[in-house]
Parts: sequence; structure tokens; C-alpha cells
Amino acid sequence: MTISNLLHLFASMLWLGGMAFAHFALRPAAIATLAPPQRLSLMSGTLRRFFWLVTGAVIVLLLTGVHLIVAEGGFAAARLGVNIMFGGGLMMMAIFAFIATSYDRKMRHLVAQAQWPAAAAQLEKTRRLVSFNLVLGVLIVCAVKLV
Repeated sequence: MTISNLLHLFASMLWLGGMAFAHFALRPAAIATLAPPQRLSLMSGTLRRFFWLVTGAVIVLLLTGVHLIVAEGGFAAARLGVNIMFGGGLMMMAIFAFIATSYDRKMRHLVAQAQWPAAAAQLEKTRRLVSFNLVLGVLIVCAVKLV
């Protein structure tokens, strides 16, 4: 396994693992223990920090992914699973970019203005897209290994 493979693997683990943690651990615990103002402030701050990590992971995934595909002879020589991974990864990146530049920015503004019901609605939109991205990411991992 090369350094590029390891970096690619670690970046994908960070992104997928972070989404799973936020969805299955952080969110339920925050709902169970915090009032909406505290919960929304926590989620807003957590997502902002996580999105910076994901931005770095996306850069690493793009650079290492292209490098690995080119090193193996390009897209024409790549297995179907690799092509699925690349296309699905680009889709995940586009969804992430939309979340980070639209939904998250709006939610942070609403939290700063203490508009809790609107912030909660915005967070729910983010949660749905993050959930979709998590499922897509798991399917991509399966495709790479099975196809």
C-alpha cells in the first residue's frame, strides 16, 4: 500500500466516520440532554469545525484519487468499482459543498440571531443531506470492494 492509498483511506475514514458519529452519537445525545438553544449552538459549532476537516479530506481525496487512477493507467484501465467511486465521490463532494456554503452558513446566521425554530429547520435540512451522503459513501465503499 502506497502513501497515496493510505492518505486516501484516512481521508475517507475521517469523512464517513465523522458523519456517522454526528448522526448516530452526537445528535441523539444532544437531543436527549440539551435545550434547543444549547443544542443548536453545539451542533452549529461542531459542524463548522467538522466541515473544515471535511474540506481538507476532500482535497486529499481528489489529489490522491486522481494520482492513483493515473498511476494505474487512467479511467479506461480502472475497474468499474474505481469509476463508481470516482463518480460517487464527486457527487458526495458536490453535496458537501452545497451543505457547507448554503445550509450551514444560513444555520450559523440563524443561531447567531437566536432564531431557534428556523435554525432547527435548517439543521434538519442539513441532517437529511448528510444522511444521504453517509449512505452514498457506504455504498461507494461496497462498490469498490465488490465490483
